Amino acid sequence: MKLAALCLLATVASAGGAHADTLQQVLKRGYLRCAIVDGVPGFSVLQNDGSRVGFMADNCRAISAALFAQSKIEYIAISPAAGLTLLQAGSVDVFPGGATWTFSRDAALGLDYTGVYLYTGQGFAVRRSRHIQHVSDLDGATICLMQGTTSEQNVADYFRAHGLRYSVLSFSDIERAFHAYLSDRCDAFSTEQISLASRLSALPERGAHVVLPELITTEPYAALVRQGDPRWRKIVWWIFSVRVLAEELGITSANIDTVRATSKNLEVRRLLGAEGAFGEKLGLPDDWAYQVIKSGGNQRELWERHFAHFGVERDLNRLWSDGGLMMSMPFR
Repeated sequence: MKLAALCLLATVASAGGAHADTLQQVLKRGYLRCAIVDGVPGFSVLQNDGSRVGFMADNCRAISAALFAQSKIEYIAISPAAGLTLLQAGSVDVFPGGATWTFSRDAALGLDYTGVYLYTGQGFAVRRSRHIQHVSDLDGATICLMQGTTSEQNVADYFRAHGLRYSVLSFSDIERAFHAYLSDRCDAFSTEQISLASRLSALPERGAHVVLPELITTEPYAALVRQGDPRWRKIVWWIFSVRVLAEELGITSANIDTVRATSKNLEVRRLLGAEGAFGEKLGLPDDWAYQVIKSGGNQRELWERHFAHFGVERDLNRLWSDGGLMMSMPFR
């Protein structure tokens, strides 16, 4: 019995360890395999020249910068649900666009979240001509949304709790759901607030649509990696954290070289690789955090580059010192 048990444990350990050292696999391969959801303005949009712009794409570039000091990435375009499956199977190294951090996902998927990088919530868009002012006015409405995300469950929970009737038109991708709404197949379109605002802002008839004032959920977003690889999880988590710390310390992609050369602040010097061997602790070069900030900027720069022009306020995504929830762990 003892021998059988040991054999079973060895088999499980072997299966769980097949992707255990993602860092070494990525370095040996020479590039990062990054799952990405295209077609979401502000998050990731494929350009005509084949490049990608957006917050999600910058998350991929930040990880690559930490590892290679340059952009060496294979982008794998996926749907949100497929991203989780591919990550579980080891077909991608990270899903940096991530998903809402929920108990069920955290406990059951064999994946690890790597720290919240975005706080948002689920909202609704409606046509101004319908004179709908609040979510309560959607009683009996048809709602367009995407399958395989928390959006379906959120709507079901909220409408049931408030005694509201509704029906759903759900689609396998967000674009089809949005176009169904624009084609007047449903009364409202529901998704995460920033994505909602970004899609509406691109419409020629933007004024014909209104975003209802209520958010029916809070949606903390975090990148995902496979379980059983604590070093890789720490790397991805700290890459996010140092962008927040850079904002706290006033370090930007524009002034980083001057700060690195002149600052006497020990935390700044450790962060930028000028003092101590902090990269070694993660298996990275000592200037990994410098490369992350230099390549994409701090958290404020990312927000202003990708979201500010949609008219979305930072709110909870401000630094803790500005009344938000963003805070870095100490770099010491």
